[in-house]
Amino acid sequence: MEKVVEMKGITKIFPGTVANDNVNFDLLKGETHVLLGENGAGKTTLMNILYGLYQPEKGEILINGIKTNIMTPNDAIKLGIGMVHQHFMLVHNFTVAENIVLGVEPKKGLKIDINKAVNDVQKIADKYGFQINPNAVIEDISVGQQQKVEIIKALYRGAEILILDEPTAVLTPQEIDELGEIINNLKKEGKSVILITHKLKEVMKMSDRVTIIRRGKITGSVNTIDTSIDELAELMVGRKVQLVVDKKEAKIGYEILKVQDLHVKDHRGIEAVNGVNLTVKAGEIVGIAGVDGNGQTEFIEAITGLKKPEKGSITLSGKDIYGKSPREIGDLGLGHIPEDRHKRGLILKYSLYENSILGIHHKEPFSKRKIMNYEEIRKHSAKIIKEFDVRTPNDEVEASALSGGNQQKLIVAREISKNPDLLIASQPTRGVDVGAIEFIHKRLVGERDSGKAVLLVSLELDEVLALSDRIAVMYDGRIVDILDRKDANEQKLGILMAGGSIDKEVNKNE
Repeated sequence: MEKVVEMKGITKIFPGTVANDNVNFDLLKGETHVLLGENGAGKTTLMNILYGLYQPEKGEILINGIKTNIMTPNDAIKLGIGMVHQHFMLVHNFTVAENIVLGVEPKKGLKIDINKAVNDVQKIADKYGFQINPNAVIEDISVGQQQKVEIIKALYRGAEILILDEPTAVLTPQEIDELGEIINNLKKEGKSVILITHKLKEVMKMSDRVTIIRRGKITGSVNTIDTSIDELAELMVGRKVQLVVDKKEAKIGYEILKVQDLHVKDHRGIEAVNGVNLTVKAGEIVGIAGVDGNGQTEFIEAITGLKKPEKGSITLSGKDIYGKSPREIGDLGLGHIPEDRHKRGLILKYSLYENSILGIHHKEPFSKRKIMNYEEIRKHSAKIIKEFDVRTPNDEVEASALSGGNQQKLIVAREISKNPDLLIASQPTRGVDVGAIEFIHKRLVGERDSGKAVLLVSLELDEVLALSDRIAVMYDGRIVDILDRKDANEQKLGILMAGGSIDKEVNKNE
């Protein structure tokens, strides 16, 4: 088959790190080729070189057999290459159509022809099976819809080669299926797709071929039909990986968290949490399942002090925390792994040692009378970086220099090191690789087994089912049901997440 991309001998060096080491990669016309690897393996760096965001120290790139220099993203776009980044680049108060045509707007005289823009966007959406409203405002649509906007934006600019960076990291199970259909439609039209991912289930579903990269080097390339999840996991991390969480029977103790009749409004003043009741006890993991945007975020923000509730009560180990500040709640025994590591979890311009004490920076031994004790801070950061295998040259680098998975491990390390009574883990493995997932899952189960209470919020049903002792399902701001793990499965949870009733479905099927 015809090679539309050939990358030969690509080497990229950052200070202290060889990100890509003599890498060879190719893409065939009409195929989906997964670039698989741990966080920090060099996947995104390689694709950023193909898209013109970085320049390699060595190597060459051929597009459709012709050697070319891609110095900027504009060069890549002219060559028919589009890239959808993990963190979207959209103007939130613009419409879908306005975002898609931004910079290449159709004109009617001197004015933008917005009707033509809407029609052009709708044609692309219809052709490839995107369910999207061109007139919707970005801030009013889901994360999955926003990803579709980014893909259509690339297609609008003539992309024949599409690079998707961690495309399923923020999607619900239903949206992942939709993305798979869209990718199949793109392939039928002769487009070629590169997926950067570490999610093995999606690799097996969506790809034709897989290339594995580990610590900057290619370790193998296989046809998807000839491999398995276990083999890919081993190729990716260099060892056998335990893909099933090993969990003992829960030893449930006293009540740690009690939430009663909680009401919370979102940023638009609309009620997002409507009368929620929930308890979490020592020695158990309670998972919250639900499609994104059904009140999970606001519920956690209210418990952690990031948003003031309208009414209700929240107690932590018998102490009233309703309306208290995040610092006050943290001091009373709460640890919080936030869903957005950049917005809530880290200060990206701060060093790792500074980030390692966020939330406890005001306490001894890290400070006394508002004077920081950097010797103790550095001791602490060195300890948790080693214990949690955060891959970094040293603890002086900025948090922004770490891969997404290593940023997440740093946050998990910091929150667990606080020894909280209740650990809230919101999307704890979002955008991290299978090796890091295995590690984070073990640490969360370890917290539960040591008698802590864990409240898990995840869009990954596999994760909720693997870790939880009880599962609460949120729909439209309410908890519609709470199931014991032994009574739960993906089908039942899916029905509840869509606002249905398990009893009705059972009766219908009988």
